[in-house]
Amino acid sequence: MRLLQRRRRLPHRATARDPELLITTECGKMLVPPGEIVVIPQGFRFAVDLPDGPSRGYVSEIFGAHFQLPDLGPIGANGLASARDFLSPTAWYEQAHRPGYVIVQKYGGELFTATQDFSPFNVVAWHGNYVPYKYDLSKFCPFNTVLFDHADPSVNTVLTAPTDKPGVALLDFVIFPPRWLVAENTFRPPYYHRNCMSEFMGLIYGVYEAKADGFLPGGASLHSCMTPHGPDTKTYEATISKLGGPEANTPTRLSGTLAFMFESALIPRVCRWALESPSRDLDYYQCWIGLKSHFSHGKDGSDGPATTSSDDKDGEK
Repeated sequence: MRLLQRRRRLPHRATARDPELLITTECGKMLVPPGEIVVIPQGFRFAVDLPDGPSRGYVSEIFGAHFQLPDLGPIGANGLASARDFLSPTAWYEQAHRPGYVIVQKYGGELFTATQDFSPFNVVAWHGNYVPYKYDLSKFCPFNTVLFDHADPSVNTVLTAPTDKPGVALLDFVIFPPRWLVAENTFRPPYYHRNCMSEFMGLIYGVYEAKADGFLPGGASLHSCMTPHGPDTKTYEATISKLGGPEANTPTRLSGTLAFMFESALIPRVCRWALESPSRDLDYYQCWIGLKSHFSHGKDGSDGPATTSSDDKDGEK
């Protein structure tokens, strides 16, 4: 997973942020404005041009599986990302003498270069379903809680690369778009938790609902497998103050925001460049300083231990 902010070609998957990207592939061209994603399958020649100047975005590269739409299960036929909204390029080719054209190839985890005197985009036509494609995130139809509790973020999965273990993904691409929050008497931001998946978060624009300060567009956070995390103190206290009051059941709309998450069953290894980056937030842990307990022990008149349903023993804590 990489954060990009350079004038160069982008590997595999990019979430555009500022100017448009012009991506040329062997199947044709794609113009990608901010708020769209691109998926380029393994083995394709492609080039990225920046017609409007420098751009920035996020990239994830996966091995061993292909992205697909998640199973909708009880949701049924409609909702989340629809197949009809994914666009593939129209066939286009370039027949030109291009002396000194450099091909960059990744093999075995290393980069190699080769020089040729013709364009690699001299493919006249294509057919089949192994093709590059793009998707406008504004077409995503989110599902959410309409009574109580906070839904697992997997309900916002746009694309998934599954493993052979049901319910565990090599990579889920999840977004947090503008939407309504309507849960009753519920702590609406993400709850405090740790789980078996590693979560790489990024903010494309706006403010993220669980971190009021310090998480800026273009930034990223990583919570690896079984690392506890949750809303910052400011968000927590502001939400707790509404519970029990007239605003507890008032629908609110999250607008002007778009965040995403790469969620994986694998544990990412952080490269030295990131660990030594001057942009690294060394005070990140301080966002949880000042958290206070709001438990009311014995409020129901009982000082005995609470009982737990056997169905809840394996749930996320």
